Amino acid sequence: MNRIRIAHLYADLAASAAALRSDPSRVEASRAALERALATGGTFYGINTGFGKLANRQIAPERQKDLQRNLVLSHAVGVGDPVPRDITRVMLGLKLHALGLGYSAVSVSTFDRLLTFFERDLVPVVPSRGSVGASGDLAPLAHLSLPLLGHGTFWTDGGPRPAAEVLEAEGLGPIDLQAKDGLALLNGTQLMAAYGAWVLWKALRLEKIADLLAAMSLEALQGSIRPFDPRVHAVRPHPGQSTVAGNVRSLLADSEILESHRNCGKVQDPYCLRCVPQVHGASRDALAYARGVMETEVNSVTDNPLVFEDEVISGGNFHGQPLALALDFAAIALAEFASISERRIYLLLEGHDGLPELLMRETGLNSGFMIPQYTAAALVSENKVLCHPASVDSIPTSLGQEDHVSMGAIGAVKLLQVLSNVEHVLAIELIAAAQALDYRAPLRPGRGVEAAHGRIRERIPHREQDYFFQEDLVPALTLVQDGGLLDAVPEID
Repeated sequence: MNRIRIAHLYADLAASAAALRSDPSRVEASRAALERALATGGTFYGINTGFGKLANRQIAPERQKDLQRNLVLSHAVGVGDPVPRDITRVMLGLKLHALGLGYSAVSVSTFDRLLTFFERDLVPVVPSRGSVGASGDLAPLAHLSLPLLGHGTFWTDGGPRPAAEVLEAEGLGPIDLQAKDGLALLNGTQLMAAYGAWVLWKALRLEKIADLLAAMSLEALQGSIRPFDPRVHAVRPHPGQSTVAGNVRSLLADSEILESHRNCGKVQDPYCLRCVPQVHGASRDALAYARGVMETEVNSVTDNPLVFEDEVISGGNFHGQPLALALDFAAIALAEFASISERRIYLLLEGHDGLPELLMRETGLNSGFMIPQYTAAALVSENKVLCHPASVDSIPTSLGQEDHVSMGAIGAVKLLQVLSNVEHVLAIELIAAAQALDYRAPLRPGRGVEAAHGRIRERIPHREQDYFFQEDLVPALTLVQDGGLLDAVPEID
């Protein structure tokens, strides 16, 4: 089976599903191993016992299917806004990938139906709150599994729709879960992993956008290129730092603006310009660490108990601590892109080196770009609250049986909001930096900056009087999110 990589997330999920459809042998072998174990008459957690604190309660063979159905129904107690559909589809794909590795002993019939959901793009609606990130993402995964039983809801073009109606329209009906199926479905870290994988996939593009916008602001503010000299970074060789410095040098190649002030006498720029490699680079390295954790996780088996060829073993692979720490770290790393971006926005408005104050010539009558900076400041401040680590908390559950939990699901949900805030701040810098660069004409910026500026001006005009700012913020956000800006400068790392 293919390994899922964050950089190729959607393609790898699709390839994994296709491989599982063509060759379910691992699933079949795992199920056969469980059937052999059950035939010995042994006691196996959650298969012929109760769950959590109820693990000492024996379940008769004729009630084991009821046990799995009850597990899904009783655990579907999630609340809050739904997980975004795109992330839920990743969640479904990751659950299939983990089951397909062949250590969960899910029944072939249940696995086949879940695979059909993925293939037909039948995505359940999953509430985003209710997981403590330790016994697996129990409540969210229960909601993901409800449609197997004919309960719950699916996303449709018209919004959420009862699963029973969608199944009937698809020519499908509810299924009966077999022994261990509920456990295999509900134990696991797929909510946390789906949020983390999706955000970190987005971050691969965002970190490049941050470098590009920093280079635009540097040009607009007539900053110095000297702090980006490769010798500076060779003596402090953090990988991200060197990459960022190289990106800025590349983007500023052949800059007429740089040449125009090369001998201006300015000694040093403010940190938000001079320390871009150090700040952006540190965030890149932190995100690289988080991606490494996430890639390990999405290619792991995280339910319980695990079924090996000759033994069924209860363990703790469902505990979300590795993810919880990485998710918190990723949120902090992303937030710093916005933090330093907001400082560059502020600097652009101050009227340095011939730029008009607030980036419009006739201020007073016009407020210029004053208030967009307020929005950026508000989002940066909100991120400071959101970046408080969720992973430092733990509240015991299951009457103390599960006495340490990761709270990684909280970190996952917060991470998505941090990403959104950062994207909006960078969109504001995009508009402000493009406006400031206009005032440097006829001098031309570096080749990469000029190409990006041209792409921006295809969608967003120069402004010289107040207007409804959303008219520009919406396309600017799209340029940040969809890669359209990076298409103009494909050489950036």
